[in-house]
Amino acid sequence: MIFYRQNLTDAQLLDLYRKILKPRLIEEKMLILIRQGKVSKWFSGIGQEAIAAGVTAVLDESEYILPMHRNLGVFTSRNIPLHRLFSQWQGKANGFTKGRDRSFHFGTQEYNIIGMISHLGPQLGIADGIALAHKLRNEKKVTAVFTGEGATSEGDFHEALNIAAVWKLPVMFIIENNGYGLSTPTNEQYSCENLADKGIGYGIDSYIIDGNNIVEVYNTLSRLKAHMLEDPHPVLLEFKTFRMRGHEEASGTKYVPQELMDEWAIKDPVDNYKKYLVDQGILTAEYDEVLRTEIKQEIDWNLTIANAEPEIVPTYNGELDDVYKPFIYQEVSFDPVTQNIRFIDAISNSLKQSMERHENLIIMGQDIAEYGGAFKITDGFVELFGKERVRNTPICESAVVSAGMGLSINGYKAIVEMQFADFVSTGFNPIVNLLAKSHYRWGEKADVVVRMPCGGGTQAGPFHSQTNEAWFTKTPGLKVVYPAFPYDAKGLLNTSINDPNPVLFFEHKQLYRSVYQDVPTDYYTIPLGKAAVLKEGNAVTIIAFGAPVHWALDTLSKYPEIDADLIDLRTLQPLDTETIFASVKKTGKAIIYQEDTLFGGIASDISALIMEECFEYLDAPVKRVASLDSPIPFTKALEDQFLPKNRFEEVLLELLKY
Repeated sequence: MIFYRQNLTDAQLLDLYRKILKPRLIEEKMLILIRQGKVSKWFSGIGQEAIAAGVTAVLDESEYILPMHRNLGVFTSRNIPLHRLFSQWQGKANGFTKGRDRSFHFGTQEYNIIGMISHLGPQLGIADGIALAHKLRNEKKVTAVFTGEGATSEGDFHEALNIAAVWKLPVMFIIENNGYGLSTPTNEQYSCENLADKGIGYGIDSYIIDGNNIVEVYNTLSRLKAHMLEDPHPVLLEFKTFRMRGHEEASGTKYVPQELMDEWAIKDPVDNYKKYLVDQGILTAEYDEVLRTEIKQEIDWNLTIANAEPEIVPTYNGELDDVYKPFIYQEVSFDPVTQNIRFIDAISNSLKQSMERHENLIIMGQDIAEYGGAFKITDGFVELFGKERVRNTPICESAVVSAGMGLSINGYKAIVEMQFADFVSTGFNPIVNLLAKSHYRWGEKADVVVRMPCGGGTQAGPFHSQTNEAWFTKTPGLKVVYPAFPYDAKGLLNTSINDPNPVLFFEHKQLYRSVYQDVPTDYYTIPLGKAAVLKEGNAVTIIAFGAPVHWALDTLSKYPEIDADLIDLRTLQPLDTETIFASVKKTGKAIIYQEDTLFGGIASDISALIMEECFEYLDAPVKRVASLDSPIPFTKALEDQFLPKNRFEEVLLELLKY
């Protein structure tokens, strides 16, 4: 291994040595603690220290790094107190996740480190969003994100590189090619000669770097960073290295040929660099011993602090209170001047006024800029707010959602428009595993609204007609809003944008241009989690949301003698159970009307809640009316049969007779 020091001083070379030595000594201590049963899980980065330490040394402390679970050197180079890391690994309260996640699955804004989730890929899109925020503020900063060679096969990898290339984002995409994805060798993961070759297809400069040579890592990245600051653009960096221990300690390395282990042992980044420094007269054996003694004493002292910390005592409130970031709703009143507008106009008006109110609000989606979106909701927005804030995206929902999270991390609000709610399936992972869990895991908000044009009745077929709210009402950490009227749509969307938690905002396509209402021209808000009682009666409670609210009104207009409470839920998560229970206790009968398919829909949960909380008040079984349990068809006759409109009247009349 050859080290070209170039312009590095002796002091800089020694500092790099300390940076790779410290994580090595911590790891050696961790391996002892694992055998003693004092640490439950460990993902070793032994043999890869030069990458994490070298990258972190190049970046300023104000620049974000997004590491993986073998990058201990990132955390130690940012000088996080070791006792906090030890508490994290022991699952104690003084760690970064209050015992809710393990290893390096956490972030810390204090040190500008954003940790990964086990699904790996979303990490790369987050880096895009963070870098975009810097670029929008004209800040000369680089963002570095790590991934392994295995994760380069994930779609998120390709999506994130494409976005960074198109938007010219200063992101260092760092691939630690360490030979194996768990037990699968690289020759079973990709067929190109080098992973760096993948950058060519995206128009990204790419480089292959000896990941075991700390000096090469530092010098190469220092040069690249200078160019990226002068001319913002992404780079793809493939670091050749090797994983000397198991994927995690329990898995071992029996699947690795011994000759390969021997070959890479000779390339040890710490031993080789130490030898170089000694040969150059920069490091003496005596000073090396001093360094090791200091670090070991620091480790032992901080372990003593962590070991003395009590175990976490769980409480229900403690867990549930952290699922969402606290949000204090502020009611914004309005001038009585109104305008009779369509549902679609109310959405557009909300977005426009919110963009004016929040200068840090960014809208992203397919065709939303000059074209104005598939439904023309953002038509004219580019002229008003510019293409920096109204951003066309490639067709890559997953990375765009992750980029929204990155924007949120770096001080922005994000709205992501799904062209159709059906397409959210390709962005499902970052919504349910990243946005939904971040505040619970490590206290980080996800200030992202995902707009969801949904619903049937337009003969659009199985891929453009779903109303899939139940995918998300099941997921703790998400809020789900589903208005039926223009007035509610505007006020609830304004509140959703103000709320720092992730919100899935459903907009029924059939209502866009068919429903009119007098809506205040001013900006105003409506609280989430509060249903609207549209009609009051004593015979039956009808619970609905979205288009079925209007279908229920149509049915009731045919039967003016039916004395019904009609509840428009408006928000599905949080759910206004108080209004539901009060109505059912009054009427004694309940029917829940949804457009989603029956099995597993939110109507099932509402029914169960009513049975649990109002059983003694019921005079009849709780009824559910929903679409058929099949995909939604295209032909009108088939779609009419699929939708529940033709069945609601019959079920309602039967319930009233019970």
